[in-house]
This record gives sequence, C-alpha cells and structure tokens, in this order.
Amino acid sequence: MQKLVITKLNRKVASAADIPAAIQAASIQYTSVENVNWPESYPYKPKMEFAAVHDGDALLLHYCVEEQSVRAVARQDHEHIWEDSCAEFFIMPADDGFYYNLECNCTGKLLVAVGKDRNERQSAPMEVMQGVDRWASLGSEPFDVRQEPTKWELALRVPITTFFKHKLASFNGLKAKGNVYKCGDNLPVPHFISWNPIKTENPDFHRPEFFGEMSFE
Repeated sequence: MQKLVITKLNRKVASAADIPAAIQAASIQYTSVENVNWPESYPYKPKMEFAAVHDGDALLLHYCVEEQSVRAVARQDHEHIWEDSCAEFFIMPADDGFYYNLECNCTGKLLVAVGKDRNERQSAPMEVMQGVDRWASLGSEPFDVRQEPTKWELALRVPITTFFKHKLASFNGLKAKGNVYKCGDNLPVPHFISWNPIKTENPDFHRPEFFGEMSFE
C-alpha cells in the first residue's frame, strides 16, 4: 500500500486556475500514476502525474496527462465522464466505509458520488457540484475523439462541503484512504491505470480494499 502526504499550503487558493502556480510555488512533488493492472487486456499506459494539497477548507488537485488521443463528449456534470479522457480521485475520509468518487474529464465535466461500493451510490446535489471550481487547459467545450498525441492539465478546487455526507470541519490532520486513476473507456485505446495497484480479474476502480493511505497535514 502506497502512502500520500497531502501538504497544507500556507495561503488560501481562491480559484482552480491558480492551483498549478500555487503548487509550483510551494515546491510540491508530483506523484506518478503507473499501475497497469490488467496488462493482457489493457496494456496501454498514458503518462499521468498529480499533486494533491489543501488549505484547510479545500482540497486542491492538479493533474498532468499525456496520451495518444483525447475525448470529451460529456456536455454536463454527472454524465458518463469515465468514457472520456478522465482523471479520478477516490477518497474515504472516515472509517465508516463510505467513499467519494470525483471523476473529471479533460474539459472539466465532473461526477461526484458517495457510497460503500459501486452500487447504490448517491450523487452529489447540484449546489455541491457548483461549488467545485475547475480549470482545464483544453477549455470547457466538449469535443469528439481527437486521434493525436495530446498533453493536458486539469485543476480542481474541491471545498470541504463537497464531502456532503460527512460534514467535515477541516482537512487539517485528516487521515483518509483513497486512490487515483486515469481512464478512458471509449477512447480508441481504452485504459485503466491507478496510483495504488488493484488486484482484481477485470477493471474495477470501486475497490476500497486496495486504497492507499492519505494523510493531510
């Protein structure tokens, strides 16, 4: 099991567009997502790295991706985000078994839900979704498959209120578990890579037993 320390920044970051510069200024090290868990069926591994920090009131995420093609068909939140070029952050903030999946495509369309497994998940209400600020280097307009090597970045400012089932007071000192993924179910070359390895027969990101440790400063 891998471990991730989520550094606390010494200043607030008001918008997602400011997150990459804030992370760079704080000299935060990026973490690679490298586990190809199903190499016989899905051997392709795009390049992906991420940084996760917080400012007490918000989780700040920055993804950097290089892949051989991109897709962003979803036009609004809570659509089939995972079928596009997608970065995903799963987190279990308490010991009650409930975890959140934050799935965002390369143009900032987002899916947030909570539950104990992949079934009977509760989607975040609209006011929660509207509170998550997003910045995408490819812009916000949807597009079909572009079969060309592409680099893209995505940043999310995730307020603590996004984790609506738990009513967390602060990220300070939080001990959590989670995983980080890159996928693209409907890309020309589908792929499913993860930060922590997943030991299942078929692709399945909803496996909290394989989550790594996430410690918030």
